[in-house]
Amino acid sequence: MNEILRTQRYARTLSIAGSDSGGGAGIQADLKTFAALGCFGMTAITALTAQNTTGVRSIHAVPAQMLADQIDAVVEDIGVDAVKIGMLHSVEIIHTVAQAIDRHALQPVVLDPVMVATSGAVLIDHAALDTLVAALFPRAVLITPNLDEAALLVGRALHTEADMEAAARQLLARGARAVLLKGGHLAGDAVCDLLAQGDQLHWMRAPRIATANTHGTGCTLSSAIAAHLALGLGLQAAVEAARNYVRGALAHAASVRCGHGSGPLNHGFAPLPQRLF
Repeated sequence: MNEILRTQRYARTLSIAGSDSGGGAGIQADLKTFAALGCFGMTAITALTAQNTTGVRSIHAVPAQMLADQIDAVVEDIGVDAVKIGMLHSVEIIHTVAQAIDRHALQPVVLDPVMVATSGAVLIDHAALDTLVAALFPRAVLITPNLDEAALLVGRALHTEADMEAAARQLLARGARAVLLKGGHLAGDAVCDLLAQGDQLHWMRAPRIATANTHGTGCTLSSAIAAHLALGLGLQAAVEAARNYVRGALAHAASVRCGHGSGPLNHGFAPLPQRLF
């Protein structure tokens, strides 16, 4: 008699990623993005970092069993409509995530291959890199490398749009189902991103936003794509909607001073109400 009727639910999004104590990237950025886009966000933390806008001071890895327990806990109780994967630091952690995807039939999965720090330092060894490609590329509906990460994956520097097209095709050949290759590091007044699916290449171009506050841009984009997929958009539409959200978050943060380095985006510039289904 006292049972509450459950007739609606939220759009449920899970971030499997590292924690950023500064709040600008990692799971903190993901949760802010999920909330701003009307989704109910959950997390499975892969590593703790001590960092701020000027850099990373230390990293503490989360044990693989603890990561598996986090994923199992939220999936078995709340459920998941889309997954975003970020920082994965070891072969064991990558296998743990792949096994969880299979165990719970998690889809769609957006993989942001966090491999290179802003400083240029490589955050993943070759064994883990090979495992990431073999174990997670086929399980993800989309991978979202930036130019530095794509260069590490294909073994050469990328300097032009022609380089980007060749790299995207190579990543598809290595097992990726779709690739969003982010061209923000190319020189020029426009930001050019490339979405590659099968034999289709779709360029997305927009004027570059003048701002020093870019910390967490990649995390925010991948989590926004996952959110829009959870809300029911197709892949290309989700990517385009996510790019628009990130551009708004960049523009609304451009004149803000937050910290002494590369500041965060303004994730809450136009928050949406929680979406119910």
